[in-house]
Amino acid sequence: MVYRSLQSCINDLEKTGQLVRIEQEVDPHLEAAEIHRRVHQAGGPAIFYARVKGSPFPMVSNLFGTIERARYIFRDTLHRVQKLIELKIDPANFLRNPFRYASTPRTALHTLLKSVRSGPVLQAATTIGQLPQLVSWPDDGGAFVTLPQVYTEDVRNPGIGHSNLGMYRIQLSGGSYIQDQEIGMHYQLHRGIGVHHRAAIEAGVALRVNIFVGGPPAMNLAAVMPLPEGLSELRFAGALNGYRTRMIDRRELPIYADADFCISGHVIPDKMLPEGPFGDHLGYYSLAHDFPVMRVTAVHHRRDAVWPFTVVGRPPQEDTIFGQLIHELTGPVIPSLIPGLKAVHAVDASGVHPLLLAIGSERYVPYQQTTQPAELLTQASAILGQGQLSLAKYLWITEDADQSDLDIHKVDQFMMHMLRRVDWNRDLHFHTCTTIDTLDYSGSGLNQGSKVVIAATGSVKRSLPDVIPADLHLPDGWSCPQVAFPGVMVVQCNDQQDSATVKDVINRWSQPRKYLGEFPLVVLVDDSAFASASLRNFLWVTFTRSNPATDIYGFAATVLDKHWGCAGSLVIDARIKPHHAPPLVEDPAITQRVDHLAAVGGPLHGICS
Repeated sequence: MVYRSLQSCINDLEKTGQLVRIEQEVDPHLEAAEIHRRVHQAGGPAIFYARVKGSPFPMVSNLFGTIERARYIFRDTLHRVQKLIELKIDPANFLRNPFRYASTPRTALHTLLKSVRSGPVLQAATTIGQLPQLVSWPDDGGAFVTLPQVYTEDVRNPGIGHSNLGMYRIQLSGGSYIQDQEIGMHYQLHRGIGVHHRAAIEAGVALRVNIFVGGPPAMNLAAVMPLPEGLSELRFAGALNGYRTRMIDRRELPIYADADFCISGHVIPDKMLPEGPFGDHLGYYSLAHDFPVMRVTAVHHRRDAVWPFTVVGRPPQEDTIFGQLIHELTGPVIPSLIPGLKAVHAVDASGVHPLLLAIGSERYVPYQQTTQPAELLTQASAILGQGQLSLAKYLWITEDADQSDLDIHKVDQFMMHMLRRVDWNRDLHFHTCTTIDTLDYSGSGLNQGSKVVIAATGSVKRSLPDVIPADLHLPDGWSCPQVAFPGVMVVQCNDQQDSATVKDVINRWSQPRKYLGEFPLVVLVDDSAFASASLRNFLWVTFTRSNPATDIYGFAATVLDKHWGCAGSLVIDARIKPHHAPPLVEDPAITQRVDHLAAVGGPLHGICS
């Protein structure tokens, strides 16, 4: 089915029992977000909030709450776009199987943009203050747009052909912004909008911006797609929508005709204000930092406008489904760009960017003669040079020469495969003084940190223990050992031990192998019971709370030709450090209010607890 508007999608989901309506008034300050989180965690339906406190506009969330519903929304176009991507990778596929690609020319036609004089989005006008003031977490710095489609053009080459549509954080209120006149924009300078912003500064002109909210669901997915430079997100949206994207030709900047809202304005030259804090996708607050400010000149909307939103926080959240859809569409692309690479997986439970897993190949050395990773390191460097993958902190890469059923999505099994083979003296490769995700506070400063590539191949070197030995000995200040999964032990560490003390303890402590029970990986944590309770907990704690260059240690460590390694167990210090951002915690009073909605007779009864 082709959706011409967000409202048509909502109607279809309600008709098919995939949407629940809440008729009583809902507060966009914390309450709506907690409802969303509760329903999403239960795998529940999309949610329509008919009456929103302080705003005349209804809201909708959890549209992409399950992969099944996301596929349903794009049921008539997803497979067509996949075929289009297949032909992009290898045009010869058409000659091999022309019947499979019979619909592809029509899909390609939908990528052509359509210029129109007007559209539903211009039917009415409002102000920033009248929009739903969504606040998701108690310490958020104000109200935010969580599903914005931010449109900009290159002032050096104006026009849709050189445009960018991205999903960047937009702060509507709070801080030092002038109400109804200024809003905050959080984006990284290497992103598409950052390139446009630099070009505008160099040209001495203001960067014009249109922020679309709502419209057919394909626009949201297009805004987060990791498309190659020069490939328009608007064209991709047309293919996924099943019809050409309609843009209203305006002198200042084109407007998406079928959006529910459009906030228009320009970035104020030489003005930066603190944006945030904001509860983000790593499960912590991203703190307030100076970011560009947008001067608002107009806010347009459709007469039947609905405000869509999502909530980010400790994964998995709804953005996990975006990631799954993106993988389904682009999964075959990355291996085609990097020779020998078979698969890459950004682990959602770790916050996506902190941990990448990859399967490569050693194509030029017979497997029986392989004694150390060779081409895997080339592939690892290429991975860390690909768009958003460049933000990774930990990259674990192996080959599947002797285990063809190795599944990159079974994270514990994948890591066990590598831990049986890894040589800590040889297989650690650090990148220091480099960039990491702006939202990751485990590093040495904003957007500053390190990376490590762990590349392991060859035959099995060890078996992995799965119980704590009765005669286990630990250094002073280490206690409560638990097994996260075979080969990995988590240990509580005295919070008085800073990094220098941990390093000194490890350096001074002799390590007969039996003392650590042959565990190749030891992770120091604040709460070993929590970290070992589930794989999800382990991945979140270990990879969001550590910076490889400063938090990785090892027993019997050595440096040879500037290469660091260790003969004994590798140790990752994944405790919360003083410079880390605080984790997200819900407001107990709001939790009680949502409990009433889930009680007998409430609109969420039977959907979530």
